Order: sequence, then structure tokens, then C-alpha cells
Amino acid sequence: MQNTQNYIQESKDRFLQELIDLLKIPTVSADSAYAQEVIRGAEKVAEFLTNAGAEKVEICQTAGHPIVYGEKIINPNAPTVLVYGHYDVQPADPINLWTSPPFEPVVKKTEIHPEGAVFARGACDDKGQFFMHVKAFEAMMKANELPCNVKFMIEGEEEVGSVNLGLFIKENKERLKADIILVSDTGMLANDTPSITTGLRGLSYVEVEVTGPNRDLHSGLYGGCVANPINILTKMIASLHDEDNHITIPGFYADVVELSLEERAEMAKAPYSEDNYKKALDIDAVYGEKGYTTPERGSIRPTLDVNGIWGGYTGEGAKTVIASKAYAKISMRLVPNQEPDKITELFSKHFESIAPAGVKVVVNPHHGGEPVVTPIDSIAYKSAAKAYEQTFGKTPIPVRSGGSIPIIALFEKELGLKTVMMGFGLDSDAIHSPNEHYGLFNFYKGIETIPYFFHYFNEAMI
Repeated sequence: MQNTQNYIQESKDRFLQELIDLLKIPTVSADSAYAQEVIRGAEKVAEFLTNAGAEKVEICQTAGHPIVYGEKIINPNAPTVLVYGHYDVQPADPINLWTSPPFEPVVKKTEIHPEGAVFARGACDDKGQFFMHVKAFEAMMKANELPCNVKFMIEGEEEVGSVNLGLFIKENKERLKADIILVSDTGMLANDTPSITTGLRGLSYVEVEVTGPNRDLHSGLYGGCVANPINILTKMIASLHDEDNHITIPGFYADVVELSLEERAEMAKAPYSEDNYKKALDIDAVYGEKGYTTPERGSIRPTLDVNGIWGGYTGEGAKTVIASKAYAKISMRLVPNQEPDKITELFSKHFESIAPAGVKVVVNPHHGGEPVVTPIDSIAYKSAAKAYEQTFGKTPIPVRSGGSIPIIALFEKELGLKTVMMGFGLDSDAIHSPNEHYGLFNFYKGIETIPYFFHYFNEAMI
């Protein structure tokens, strides 16, 4: 793979500039105001795939945002790797907390990234990471060192639940046939401690609406006389955890797989500093479920969090009203063997049951996803581990992530394929937050590592 690596080293500046060009496109899938920008993003991805050497590149229309497909079949009998990623991004709000405009990428040096990091929405999640695969593929093609077949499926709806991906997969099973799926939409422990994600939490996401009076009321004339939806909603939310931060929904933990003390001891071997964790977040104490460590709370335990809450008057100055309605968005991260539909149903029944007289409650389910655990004794995992060893000089640590990628379970169900999650981001990269960024070290190291995965995977499969 030496010619491939030489090509990468010679092309670094161009690779970065092309990533910046992609990051400038505000592909916000959740906001219909950006629909044309999402299409423009898909067109840009297709252009990069074509230029890299992919064939049969197509912008596949769906009922929502398009999926970009491309492939390079060097030998029908050779192993095939299906690369998945997403070009859509989270909304940039709150804009005022960004130190530079979210869609005007800039490279800045930081304490964690002394060589620089590119700051922009989508830099790490997931444009910077899926783009590593496009550039690694380009390098292998230009060096004539692509060892096996590759297919790309880059979607535009991951941040809104991949609502049309399932149908696309069902309709294109033959086209998507492969031996393994390769994803870079996760992270690693640190730049000097590589790791491979072997587990993801599932997700149940709901929006709740509490309605009181038929209109906003004067809080002087009606205060203390009618149920205030905002007051009620906050009380109901507060009741969802007990004093030990256990979730109080009946049956919520019924299917949770408890890890053994031995498994927890193995997890604890991963490098972790609680002081550094608190320092990075500027907090003086951690907080969570009693009986578990911070790394365990963030990976092997289910959670319930309010992601947004609103109602009443929030403008400048004062307006003394009792709002007619109050709302909240709530996400529950799930672990094996919790089923998102079952958890959503349990939540809905419980939340409706605890509503006091005087208000009406509606629970609107959004998207969800299954938790997943991947094997560490497979050919693909071992190939990925060898690839990291080649470029980092260290054996990667298998870790479970607290995040969710709902389509990983979908891939296994519909295509019968396992996934290897070769993420190169860091927890400090502020994905989904203001000032999201991606280290240049991580970006380039990913491009350098991916070709070795192809090499070792092909070697092991033939």
C-alpha cells in the first residue's frame, strides 16, 4: 500500500480544501428551508465519488432527501466492502454560541488539536468522517492498489432517523450485496489511544404536548385557579427519575441486559480520567444513575433526557401569561435487549397516566433505533484492528459507545451483514453542539488507516 500512502501524503492540502467545500453546504435535513441545500450536498458527494473513480454513481431519490450511491467492482469474485455515511447535518442552533459561522469552515489550533482542527457543522458528524473513505478510495484507485470491491451508500436523512433508508435497502438488496459494512460515524478514546466501537445504544425519541386552558390567560386573573401547563410539564418530567436517578417508568428496565462484574472490570481498563472529563465540560461534579461509573452510565446503561422544552412567552421583557400549551422533546437511549417501540409505548402510557386533572397530554413518537453489539472475533474486526496497529502503532481498544446509529441494526436485519465502526472523532469534537470541529490529525489518520483495512480484509477473505 506504499503508493497509496504516498498519494495521500502528496494530496493532504487538496483533501482538506475539498472537505471545506463540502462543509460550506448547509445540508440540514431537519429543516425544510434547507431542502435545496441538501440536494446540492448530494450532488457534491456524487461529484467527489465520480472524480475519485467510482462507477454507476447515482443520486437516488426517496420520499425525502436523496441517497448517493456509487461502486467500483474490480472482480466479481473479490470481497466487497459497503461503505455507509451521511452527508446531512444537525441544525446549527444556537448560532450565537459559535465562535465562527457554522457553514464558513475555518481551521484553528486547539489544546487537543495543536496541529489544527476544522470548525464547521458536520465537520466530524459525519462529513469529515465519510469523506475519509472517499479520499482513501481515491488514493487506492490512483495508486492502482484497490484490493477488493467497494460500494458507497451516503444518505441525507441520518439526523432525522433515516426514515427512507429502510425502503431503499429493501428495494436494492441485490445492488447492496457485500461481505461487510464499513462505517465511520463514531469516535475513538484519544489520539494516542485508538479504539473501535463495538456497541451502540438504541433510541426512542418522543415529543410531548401538555394543554391546559383553551387560550393563554392573564396570570394575575387566573394564576392559582387553573392548571399551568408549563408547571405541570416540569413536574411530570421531574418525576421520571427517582432520587438515585433511576428511570421510574414501569417496565423500563425489564429487558435490560446487565453486564457481569467481569465484563465491567474489562471495560474499566480503558483509559479514563474523571478530572479531565469534568475539566473538559467545565463542571465540578458528574451526575447520573447510582451504582455505575461515568463511562458505564454513558455506554451500557439506558437513559432519559429532555432535549428541548418550551411554552409561553420567551421574548424580550415581560408578558404575564399562563400558557395554553407546553412542549418537550425527550430522548431515551436504550441498551440490549430494549426494543424502541416497546419503550415508546411504555413511556406514552406512563406519561399519560401521571397527568393531573385539568390538562390533556399527547405523546407524539418520532424516530427510534435498535441497540447493537458487534463481534470482536470476526475477520472484519481483526482486519480493522490490524489497520489501526499499522498507522497508530497500538492495538485499538474495543469500546461501547453511548450514541445511536439506528441503521446498523437495520443493515443486519435487511442485508444480513455485520458492521465495523472505524470512527476517528473525539468526544471533545462537539458534535451536535456549537463549534463542532474535527482534528486534521484525525482526518488524515483516517484516510491513512482505511486502505490498510481493505488490504487486510481482502487478504483474510481470499
